[in-house]
Amino acid sequence: MTPVPNSFPSPLPPLPVGRHLPGGHGLDPAVSPNTTEGFHLNHLMLRIHDPSESLHFYIDLMGLRTIFAMNTGPCSVYYLGHPQTEAERAHPKLYAQNTVPNDVLTKTKGLIELVHIHGTEKLSKEEYKLQSGNVAPWLGFGHVGFTVPDVPAALQRLKENGVNVLKDVGYAEREHVPITEWESSELGAGVGELHEGYKHVLSQIGFVEDPNGYWIELVPQNMK
Repeated sequence: MTPVPNSFPSPLPPLPVGRHLPGGHGLDPAVSPNTTEGFHLNHLMLRIHDPSESLHFYIDLMGLRTIFAMNTGPCSVYYLGHPQTEAERAHPKLYAQNTVPNDVLTKTKGLIELVHIHGTEKLSKEEYKLQSGNVAPWLGFGHVGFTVPDVPAALQRLKENGVNVLKDVGYAEREHVPITEWESSELGAGVGELHEGYKHVLSQIGFVEDPNGYWIELVPQNMK
């Protein structure tokens, strides 16, 4: 088999500061009908500490509903998604029935898989410490992004339910982006000030923390 050539030179040329670029560098090739056509970004998986806490957050507070759950023996798996119709929103079991068939589930986008390792709920969060990916030097995963109709209203509701707000709307400085002091001071990476155009966008976005410490981004569906 012939190796797939890299469409992107290394190093990539820097993007122009402050410009929103549809298509990015403009180097993406056409999707091949014989290779990746039909691929879908279907779900992401998060380890959780206590299923009661996490299901409350993602279902009661963030509006997801359970498609299916399974006890695998050493762990339990919960697949969650947002109902798509008024009937499904009124009857979560209907949403599960409509979505769980394999030919539907595997083509559905925007799902979250929560995995609970049995016994970890008996440990403290210091004993079973899950990493958000935003604390040096354990950097990597950043956040899960939700788009919502009204970010301030969503943040207020989450606050009233004891959720830790990491960033409220109206704030848009360097300390409000996930660049750690270790990266900038120790490594000399990610230095410089934020562009005003990006600050305008960032000021409309909120961040909260889920029960496991993962960052949850709230983006307005009508960005100004």
